[in-house]
Amino acid sequence: MIQLQQTLVASPYLELYNLVVPTDNMLRQINELVDFSFVYEELKENYCLDNGRNAIDPIRMFKYLLLKAIFELSDVDIVERSKYDMSFKYFLGMAPEERVIDASSLTKYRKLRLKDMKLLDMLINKTVEIAIEKGIIQSKAIIVDATHTKARYNQKSPREILQDRSRKLRNAIYKVDESFKAKFPSKNTRDMLEDEIAYCQKLINVIEEERGVCELPKIQEPLNLLKETIADDLEHLRISEDQDARVGHKSEDTSFFGYKTHIAMAEERIITAAIVTTGEKNDGKQLQTLIEKSNAAGMEVKTVIGDTAYSEKDNIMYTKTNKIELVAKLNPQITQGSRKKEAEFQFNKDAGMYICKAGHMAIRKARQGKKGVGKNQVDTYYFDVELCQRCPLKEGCYKEGAKTKTYSVSIKSGEHTDQMAFQESEYFKKKAKERYKIEAKNSELKHRHGYDVASSSGLIGMEIQGAMAIFAVNVKKKVTPMSI
Repeated sequence: MIQLQQTLVASPYLELYNLVVPTDNMLRQINELVDFSFVYEELKENYCLDNGRNAIDPIRMFKYLLLKAIFELSDVDIVERSKYDMSFKYFLGMAPEERVIDASSLTKYRKLRLKDMKLLDMLINKTVEIAIEKGIIQSKAIIVDATHTKARYNQKSPREILQDRSRKLRNAIYKVDESFKAKFPSKNTRDMLEDEIAYCQKLINVIEEERGVCELPKIQEPLNLLKETIADDLEHLRISEDQDARVGHKSEDTSFFGYKTHIAMAEERIITAAIVTTGEKNDGKQLQTLIEKSNAAGMEVKTVIGDTAYSEKDNIMYTKTNKIELVAKLNPQITQGSRKKEAEFQFNKDAGMYICKAGHMAIRKARQGKKGVGKNQVDTYYFDVELCQRCPLKEGCYKEGAKTKTYSVSIKSGEHTDQMAFQESEYFKKKAKERYKIEAKNSELKHRHGYDVASSSGLIGMEIQGAMAIFAVNVKKKVTPMSI
């Protein structure tokens, strides 16, 4: 068994933990709340049990990643802190005098041990199971929303990314000692990624030779970031920027390059389901899966609370069939009437515009037909023809030589009479006020757990980051029930 690979350290100093790690310490409370032995069962297929040298305890490695999610630190800095922070050592199951792991082990753990796992669903289900067992979740309603995460590598070239990282490091050094300008290697002037990598490595070597300077906290962070960028993500830099990330739209005028995490949360503020997608995906299309995942985690979902993105026709029919109340206001642009090529054009509720399958947003819209006669009215959305002419997906969508490209939506009033009546009820209005809770949870993920920017490249890396961040906020919620 994997757990037999971990040798318990008998230490005369274990009693120190009772003196310096109080009972109300968050990490002590998490240890007491969660039985982490489930990690052994989930990871056993990714370990060789009868060959090679003993592995670092999987639970300890898992807890290191959890600490990263809670405290938003790099691999190097989280391991460094575990050398002297007694609450970290206690949480990690270490003796006070025990040596820490090498930070590079965390990279290997993520890539080798966590691959091919449904880590996101597994960790959420575990926390929901505990919350139901402890009586924390008692409601039968979930609140749904999506939050965006910017790609770690944006639309800059790989060389530009490295230049930006090295520039920040040099500027941090100059604020401490400008004499380093004479010691640093000459900047790379060739437009070759390999040359830029070589320059960055020389820069790192010069700084690390000066032990006093590189140990300053204000220098360590940009230094570790540049080193981790080269060592951990070199293969991604060699390919290009983040291959999986896509452009998504937050409003008509603002966009982002990265990913979306679609979240379902109980009214008690425990996340019950999540789906990580690329940035351009439509929020409403994820609703049915979020409900099913929440049910699979142990929730009994009778009510769904969301914004207008979730009130499209298919969701209304699905919730009605499954006897679920859908507390989401109708948006005529989405729900009223049938549309041609519905799968190729998705409505973005934040921008109030349709987006084609290539990710291009309409630039304007116009309503046609007689006012007051709903069934004769049509909303027509106009796209940028110059983009359509160059689009690799134009076949079957754009007619060569056409001066305009439009997409029309017929408006059929009365299609959703029952839902319209429901949203005018006092019950609907009262339940709709609960939606603010998930916005606060999204803010917590971003501002307290680093979920505003991806920590690595690719959809798989984003799912691992999401799994650890959501597990962290869920277990924190259980030990600090009054927090957001």
